[in-house]
Amino acid sequence: MSTDPELRLSFEGVSSVTLRTLAACLRGGQLAPPFNAFNLSGHGGCPVSLAADLQRLAEDGLAPRHLALILDTAAQAVEVELKQASAVQLVWTGPEIAVSHSRDTAVVVDELFSQARESVLVSTFAIQQGRRVFAALASRMQVIPSLRVRLFVHVSRSWNDTREESTVLREFAEDLKEQWPGTTRPAVFYDPRTLSADAGTRASWHAKCLVVDDSVAFVTSANFTEWAQQRNVEAGVLLRNPHFARQLRAQFDTLAHAGLVCRLPGW
Repeated sequence: MSTDPELRLSFEGVSSVTLRTLAACLRGGQLAPPFNAFNLSGHGGCPVSLAADLQRLAEDGLAPRHLALILDTAAQAVEVELKQASAVQLVWTGPEIAVSHSRDTAVVVDELFSQARESVLVSTFAIQQGRRVFAALASRMQVIPSLRVRLFVHVSRSWNDTREESTVLREFAEDLKEQWPGTTRPAVFYDPRTLSADAGTRASWHAKCLVVDDSVAFVTSANFTEWAQQRNVEAGVLLRNPHFARQLRAQFDTLAHAGLVCRLPGW
């Protein structure tokens, strides 16, 4: 056994999601030596060079929990490199090959929420598992009471639902309160056209995006649900471009100022 193991890994081009998946499998006991690309292929995929490095470290005496720590550190390094490399980044949810240059949707959302200083604008079609999805945002709102947070949502009725609009809104508001993880709440807006009883005028609020501090914007196919951010196949783009971020935020401001979206009662 070597007394001075070389800890470097060949993770060039390997996605942070793959590295974190392998780390989680090592911690949970789903992976154990001997390591090779074939054995690791069912756990997020792994290049031959990385599998060989893991096997070498295992032979040098490192336990699976130590290898998991090294892989997590490597994943963090990949995220930092991606962030610094470009003002425009691909953000992805779902299966991916081992060699990928995308960032994970849930990681990006939590990171943006946690770094907000002045304002956060969220637009989504669906909200589910809100206590998990908005946990980082709710925590940030507690840390920075002046943080301005607005949430634009889709409120709808089924085609055969003939209840009063006020009843549908109250039900939606109560459900959102149950899902919201903090005591400080955002301002919530909806498009009244989504509640129209006339199929010819009914619309959907389908925009999924996030704008933080007028400096960074995330436009994505993913809703603000745990499934969309961690399981589904979703694609998005993260733009660290103040001009675009302000332009996108202004679109929502215009709708609010014109009265084309309304405040959700009780919020």
